[in-house]
Amino acid sequence: MKLALILNVINPALGGVLIKGEKGTAKSTAVRALADLLPAMEAVQDCPFNCDPGDSNRLCEGCLAKRPQSFTTRSVKMRVVELPVSATEDRVVGTLDIEHAIKHGEKKFEPGILAQANRNILYVDEVNLLDDHVVDVLLDAAAMGVNTVEREGVSYSHPARFVLVGTMNPEEGDIRPQLLDRFGLSVLVAGEHRPEQRVEVVKRRLAYEQDAVGFAIGYEEEQHQLGSGIIEARRLLPQVTIDDDLLLLVAKIAVELDVDGHRADITVIKTALTLAAFAGREKAAPEDVKKAAWLALPHRMRRRPFEEGALDWEKVEAFFDATIHLK
Repeated sequence: MKLALILNVINPALGGVLIKGEKGTAKSTAVRALADLLPAMEAVQDCPFNCDPGDSNRLCEGCLAKRPQSFTTRSVKMRVVELPVSATEDRVVGTLDIEHAIKHGEKKFEPGILAQANRNILYVDEVNLLDDHVVDVLLDAAAMGVNTVEREGVSYSHPARFVLVGTMNPEEGDIRPQLLDRFGLSVLVAGEHRPEQRVEVVKRRLAYEQDAVGFAIGYEEEQHQLGSGIIEARRLLPQVTIDDDLLLLVAKIAVELDVDGHRADITVIKTALTLAAFAGREKAAPEDVKKAAWLALPHRMRRRPFEEGALDWEKVEAFFDATIHLK
């Protein structure tokens, strides 16, 4: 779970992560802690969408109307924006003031959750319980990186690029296939079954409750090192390459496992490249591809009615054994 979250903040193009697991396994805690790993980022002052002043291709209408040379910037921390299961469509996408547009001939937009999520982490707890119409607008924004609101012939668009993180308890119901496929990576978490590890969980929880500040200070150096590793991986990622032999191997695995569409192949490759960058390497290795397949393929397995989609890992291992010559 932690690796999947870290890979997505290194490379938001992976498409987010779906965390499945029983209650009480720290799914929400891990997600909310993620933003603290990263340093502050530059944003345009007074922009409700936190536009990046250095990226002219992803500016909102208000920032586009200004000259980049005139931007006043500020430093903001990446944060976790939560989307409540009960949120209405207007609360998610924002609203247009039609009366203001008619009277004054100009658009007046009230930002919603997707506006807050731009360049941040959008967290949906119990994502399997979201209303269908909210799922639809979420899918559109996640796919396009843009949120468009249309009311009575008036249209407004703004950037909405975010790391999508969803958590769910499978006991409470399944998730729509259309939304499931949008998540780049998927992991299944369970409670510790080793008594020693369960004791350690309890000790850390009690220590945090007794002295939250002191507890955080105790892990400050370790957290700083991890944050520095993420920043270095971001810098290295554009330089990472992968051999054609590994590309072919990924395609063969996808065909053999009968996964839906081509998104699986693309996500496995992107994940392998990101894993290599996180390890400080400029070339993806077979082990990167194997680990990427474990994260990106299970939720894309084609399922028959009343069957659970499950990754046949023995088939994947067989492919790697057959291509052991790859270096």
